[in-house]
Amino acid sequence: MKKALLTAALWFAGLFMAHAQTLYFPPVVGNTWATMPITDLGWCQDKVDSLYDYLETENSKAFILLKDGKIVLERYFGTFTQDSLWYWASAGKTLTAFTVGIAQQEGHLSISDTTSDHIGTGWTSATLAQEEKITIRHQLTMTSGLDDGVPDVYCTLPSCLQYLADAGTRWAYHNGPYTLLDSVIESATGQSLNNYVSQKIKVPTGMTGSFFPSGYNNLFVSKPRSMARFGLLLLNKGNWNGTQILTDTAYFHAMTHPSQSLNPSYGYLTWLNGQSSFLLPYLQFPFPGPLCPNAPMDMYAAIGKNGQLINVVPSQNLVFIRMGNASNTADVSMQLVDTIWQYINEFPCGATAIDQRFVSSFEFHPNPARDFITLQYALLETTDATIEVLDLHGKSIFTTLITPKLTQGSHKIGLPTDLGAGMYFVALTQNGNRTVRKLLIQ
Repeated sequence: MKKALLTAALWFAGLFMAHAQTLYFPPVVGNTWATMPITDLGWCQDKVDSLYDYLETENSKAFILLKDGKIVLERYFGTFTQDSLWYWASAGKTLTAFTVGIAQQEGHLSISDTTSDHIGTGWTSATLAQEEKITIRHQLTMTSGLDDGVPDVYCTLPSCLQYLADAGTRWAYHNGPYTLLDSVIESATGQSLNNYVSQKIKVPTGMTGSFFPSGYNNLFVSKPRSMARFGLLLLNKGNWNGTQILTDTAYFHAMTHPSQSLNPSYGYLTWLNGQSSFLLPYLQFPFPGPLCPNAPMDMYAAIGKNGQLINVVPSQNLVFIRMGNASNTADVSMQLVDTIWQYINEFPCGATAIDQRFVSSFEFHPNPARDFITLQYALLETTDATIEVLDLHGKSIFTTLITPKLTQGSHKIGLPTDLGAGMYFVALTQNGNRTVRKLLIQ
């Protein structure tokens, strides 16, 4: 029985040429924003509608997808509108990290400074020696060593900030030490957080919104398109339409790449896909593989409670944002992110380039892989079978032959050493029938 093509193959084939294209930036003043029809990307409206249906069941309020800076999808749910305001929750952490980078490039601080250099000693209940090991970089990387097992992880009082391990030796998603970065910025720059963010980020990009106190937290609140503007700024590595807002390229690189070895899926207050393992809030167990297997491996993201999302994919010049509530109220809604990508991967229509007949079956591990995969197969007969690694255009880039003695077995396959990181496909073909699986290369 025939099945439609591999999800996303045709779409990704076109998108991988995207990064060479010039990004569009909306005007700083006004509400004009160029759009791109889904037909330009070969997407089917019914498949886009399926995503909208899912987002609605998840209590979403806004969803915007940008390609090359232009709006491809923009949908609001219920009574929420383009001009409605909503909080970013912990997606605002990435905005804070970006702001710290600007403060450092202007000489107000260095991330190697101790936190006490800017807000004074005694901000924790640790000893002075323990406290003075904590730097701004530790706050950015969630490695302060302060105990995230306290009753209120949002509390910023010294009594709540208790020593558990030396700074830099333990990763833990701890909001209290993070929130105090706001005080560090204000002390270092001599300006309020809102004034500094407005002057350095909002005015040059046309963003609106402000930080508002909520308990111990400061929550950034904005319209959806302002969240999308920040995503576009991240996509272009801190450059807005030719104006380099974050000039410290080394800082931006560190912000969007593994910042420490304890949790390789975390940069500076930014989540990273495509890494070997990840830690989640309040758990010390490392999970193998990427955060979101269905998302592009080069995606990095700002993620907040109840599914406040900014996803950035440099290889595809793509950004999407999502605001709203969620059925999963986790601080970091990885399942929501991954499910959205499952729907996006199904957008291409008329996809018949690779015929999947599913007459034989196979699986392989590890996935993600680097040097090899071990195939477990179940064939209909013992005739020769071909294994191919395909790129996202459906082009064969590596082929090997299996001559099975039995209809079930395993086969170890060495992978080409020059395969770049990203998504590929593995196809098993026997007697003209083909079965295909996704392969992620780290």
